Amino acid sequence: MFKRILIANRGEIACRIIKTARRLGIATVAVYSDADRDALHVEMADQAMRIGPPPAAESYLSIDAIVAACRSAKADAVHPGYGFLSEQAAFPRALAKAGVVFIGPNPDAIDAMGDKIAAKKAAAKARVSTVPGYQGEIADEKQAQKVAAEIGYPVMIKAAAGGGGKGLRIAYDTAEVAEGFARARSEAKNSFGDDRVFIEKYIQNPRHIEIQVLGDKHGNVIHLGERECSIQRRNQKIVEEAPSPLIDEATRKKMGAQAVALAKAVGYDSAGTVEFVAAQDKAFYFLEMNTRLQVEHPVTELVTGLDLVEQMIRVAAGEKLAIKQADVKLSGSAVETRIYAEDPYRSFLPSTGRLTRYRPPAETRQGGVTVRVDTGVTEGSEISLFYDPMIAKLVTHAPTRARAIAAQADALDAFVIDGIRDNIPFLAALMQQKRWRQGKLSTGYIAEEFPQGFHPTAPEGEAGQTLAAVAAAIDHALGERKRRISGQRPDAAVTRERRRVVRLGDAEFVLDIHREDDGLAVRFDGSPKRHVVSSDWRPGGALWTGTVDNDPVVVQVRPVPNGFDLMHRGADVRAYVFTEREAEVARLVPPRVAADGGKAVRCPMPGQVVSIAVHEGQEVKAGEPLAVVEAMKMENVLRAERDGVVKRVHVRPGDSLAVDAVILEFA
Repeated sequence: MFKRILIANRGEIACRIIKTARRLGIATVAVYSDADRDALHVEMADQAMRIGPPPAAESYLSIDAIVAACRSAKADAVHPGYGFLSEQAAFPRALAKAGVVFIGPNPDAIDAMGDKIAAKKAAAKARVSTVPGYQGEIADEKQAQKVAAEIGYPVMIKAAAGGGGKGLRIAYDTAEVAEGFARARSEAKNSFGDDRVFIEKYIQNPRHIEIQVLGDKHGNVIHLGERECSIQRRNQKIVEEAPSPLIDEATRKKMGAQAVALAKAVGYDSAGTVEFVAAQDKAFYFLEMNTRLQVEHPVTELVTGLDLVEQMIRVAAGEKLAIKQADVKLSGSAVETRIYAEDPYRSFLPSTGRLTRYRPPAETRQGGVTVRVDTGVTEGSEISLFYDPMIAKLVTHAPTRARAIAAQADALDAFVIDGIRDNIPFLAALMQQKRWRQGKLSTGYIAEEFPQGFHPTAPEGEAGQTLAAVAAAIDHALGERKRRISGQRPDAAVTRERRRVVRLGDAEFVLDIHREDDGLAVRFDGSPKRHVVSSDWRPGGALWTGTVDNDPVVVQVRPVPNGFDLMHRGADVRAYVFTEREAEVARLVPPRVAADGGKAVRCPMPGQVVSIAVHEGQEVKAGEPLAVVEAMKMENVLRAERDGVVKRVHVRPGDSLAVDAVILEFA
C-alpha cells in the first residue's frame, strides 16, 4: 500500500480523497494555486505545495508542475479527482516516467474512452447500443450543418474530449448548429485544450442514466448499479440519485452487462462510469464513458456500502477486487444535490465573494437515514471566478426514495450560506415538486417546470400559515427580549398587544398570539383552530428550529430593517410583523419599483470578456448575440433584448468585469 498520495485537485473532491486516505493511514499531499492558498484541502492535508497562479492552465492543468510537486514531496501515487487532468492520458504517462503511480485507469483506456469519437466506435464494436450519429471529427461549420441535416434535427454537438457539460450544445435548426458549433469548439479549447467536436442525434425527452463500473489490474470488472442524473441545467447535472426510479432489475442487468463488456473491451482497471441516454420506454443508448471518479459517486457509495476512493487506491496498488458481481447489493435510496455559488433568481449566473456564514447541516446517521456533506470550503472561504462554482454536495440516504427526498428537503432547509448567492432555494423548491417526487424525469425537466426561470415564491395555504406562525413567533421572541432590557421602570408594566398582522410578500395573515404553558398559542382570524408553536430560538440565530402543532419545522432567518427574510421548503420571502395600526399605515406606503436600467447592457455576473460580436453604429435585432462572457469555465452569450443601434462599446476581449459592469450602450 502507498505511504504518501498527492491529490492533483482542489475543493470538495480533494477533501473527500483526504478523508479516505487518512482512514487508510496514508499521508496526503495537497497542491494549490495562489487563489487556493487558504483553502480547506490545503489545511486538511499533511503537506501542501504551491503549483502556480490562479488560472487552471498555469496550475491544476500543468502536468510539469504537478510531476515536480510529486518528486519534491516524494509521493508514491497521485489521485486526480475529477476534472482538470483526470482524463488526460498524458498525465499518467508523465507520472509513470517519474516513477509515480496513477490512481485511475491505464492511459490506453483513457485514450480509448476519453476521446468521445473513438469511444463510440469502441462501444459499437463491443455490441453496446449506440446513438445514431456521425462518428468522425467535424472540420468546420459547413460540414457541421451538412451532417446535422443528414442525421435529422435536433442534434447534439459535443466536444470529443469533453465532460461536465462543457463544449456541448443542442441545435434544432441550421442557425443553432452554426452558433453551437462555434461555442462548443471554443469551450472545448478553453476547458480541455482540444477543440474537436462531433455530432449525434439528440433523443427527445431523454433520461440520463449511468452505470458505475469498477475494474482491477487482473482482468476483473463489475458494475455497481445505476445513477439517475436527469435533473440538469445547461447540460450540467444538479441532482442525482441511486437507484433510478425508471430502471427495473431486468434493465439494470442489461445496462450493467453492456457497461462491463465495454470496460473489459478497453482493459479498464479502475472506477469509471458508462453513461447512457435512456428513453421513457427504458430503451437505452451509449453516450460516453468517463474514465474517472464522478462528482455523484456518493449516491452509489451509500446504496452499496462501498468506498469508491478506497477501491481506486487498492486497485492502483495492485490488489484484486475483494467483491464479485453477486456480492453487489443495492440497499435503499440516495439523493444528492449540488450546492452551487450562483444566483437562481438571475438565471443561475455565477456568484463570487466571501462566505461570511457557512453552516451546512450536521452529518448524521440515525433512524435509518444518513445525511452526508462533501464540501471543500469553510466559513470565510473565498469563492473565486477561476474554478467551478460547486461548493458542496448534500447527500441523503434512506430505506425508500420518499424518505431520502424528505431527508434532503429537511437538510436543505438547515443549510445556511451568506455572503454569496446560492442555489439552495431552487433545490429546496424542487424537492417539493409532485413530478420530481413521482420520478417522472427527463433532461428537459428544469426547462419544462420552470419555463420563465426560477423566481422567489411565497408559501400558500397551510404552508403559508405555518410560515406566518413562525414569523409571529420570531417577532414575539424579539419582543420578549426587549421586555427584559435592564433599567426599565419597575412600577410600569409593559404590555404587548396579542393581535398581529404578518405580511409575507404580498399576502397578509391576521392572527392572535400569546404565550401559554405548552408554548406560543396562535389563532388565525376566521379559523377556530388553536396552533401551538414551540422553539428555543434566540435573536440572532440563523435557524429557527422548532415545532408547529408538533410537526418539526426548520426556517432560515436573516434580519432586515423592520423585518426578516425567511426561507423554508423553497419559499424565500420577506416577512414583516405589525400591530393592526402599523399594518394600516404600512398599506399606505407605495411599493418600491426597480429603477430602469436604461439602454446599457450590463455584465450579469463576474467574468472575462471572450468576444464582442458588434461594433459602434451597428444595427442589431432582438435576439442577436452581443458579447460572450466566460465565468467559472462556462461561456455565456449575451443577446439583445430589443432592436437598436449600438452607441458605444465599453470593453474589449480579455477584460475582466464585475457584476453589473457596463459592456455596451444603445443609442
